[in-house]
Amino acid sequence: MTQPERNIAEMLNRGCDCAVTDLPKLRKTIESALQPAQSILETHPHLFSELPVFIDPAHVMQMRRVIDAVEATVHLPTYQQAVLRHAPTISGTEPRTSGVFMGFDFHMTEDGPKLIEINTNAGGAFLNVAVHNAQKACCLAADEYLATQPSAAQLEANIVAMFRREWSLARGARPLRTIAIVDLEPAGQFLYPEFQLAKKVFESNGIRAHIVDPSELELASDCLRLRGERIDLVYNRLTDFYFDAPSSHVLRLAHRRDLAVITPHPRAHALYANKRNLALLSDPSALAGLGVSRGTIEILARSVPATREARGCAETWWRERKDWFFKPPSGYGSRGTYRGDKLTRRVFAEVVNGEYIAQELTPPSERWRATREGKEVFKVDVRCYVYAGNIQLMAARLYQGQTTNFRTAGGGFAPIYVVSLDRGDNPQLKVRA
Repeated sequence: MTQPERNIAEMLNRGCDCAVTDLPKLRKTIESALQPAQSILETHPHLFSELPVFIDPAHVMQMRRVIDAVEATVHLPTYQQAVLRHAPTISGTEPRTSGVFMGFDFHMTEDGPKLIEINTNAGGAFLNVAVHNAQKACCLAADEYLATQPSAAQLEANIVAMFRREWSLARGARPLRTIAIVDLEPAGQFLYPEFQLAKKVFESNGIRAHIVDPSELELASDCLRLRGERIDLVYNRLTDFYFDAPSSHVLRLAHRRDLAVITPHPRAHALYANKRNLALLSDPSALAGLGVSRGTIEILARSVPATREARGCAETWWRERKDWFFKPPSGYGSRGTYRGDKLTRRVFAEVVNGEYIAQELTPPSERWRATREGKEVFKVDVRCYVYAGNIQLMAARLYQGQTTNFRTAGGGFAPIYVVSLDRGDNPQLKVRA
């Protein structure tokens, strides 16, 4: 790949000010699913950005390689034994399902994509599907690109097929009739509008759907029930990943007794999303000891930032803190995470005396936008929504500050455009899938 091809995405991210997301249309689409009716602009003013994020096709290919490398590693019995040894007992239950909406989060760097973390029940997929029907072309190249992309209806069909596959893996040919979208006090969750979108998608495909708190679910002798109605599948949005809280007691028993298909499940979090696993995935020697292939180790070593447990040698960690990003092992949504250069002595003491992991600081790429006052700069995370090792959807998150926060004016979820340079006699920008 030539230098111009490597730089074309960066050039556009710094110089293209086109607004490609029709925010009024997008908000209208989402509000049509909200019950009771409400203004998404008033409740979530910074959920979406108008700006697209441009990515080099080589970076997309490398992200696919990284995901394949993680999948190959996770499926090794030696790896599973290593990470499950310290996982909660409930992780020992091995469901037949894969787990919906795995989230692989990347930062784009000059050396390629860097996998900063993996999440189960990654939020935002239904919202980003809605974005696909609210795109407007700003130039011929963008128009050609959008013509090649799947519609929101196609993406929704793929999502429903994923849930049906989870069901069939566990229950065979029986029809999937009911889904419970479960989170703690769901109406108070920031992504509650997404739950309502999911409910609308399921019901438009002939599957009854309910949005419920886990405490509303009831155990029967042979199934899980909601106000007397049998629940076939639980779309698990809880951040109580191992069903430890009292409010999750019914789900814990239902999982243990296989009374409903629960996806994603505790084992998926233990194998993929516990941040301690990044220390193993970034350690070539440890991976070699588990029998991981040389090619897989090379991909992971190049793409997973060095990660360690942040304990012991407190003064050394303090001196080197600016080179690290500190995360709780079972954290989610950037909660409790700290850039080392932002740490106070007080918070640092809590970090090194806790169970934090330290990840080599990997600054995100940037997206610029011209304003009357000059250039406004956003940081960029790229999320790949993955099922059974396959990328279903990619989306970016634009933000300012230490972590993604959906509080940045002009920031939020943003569509991704994959770009390259046409090699014709008269080179021009060509946008392609």
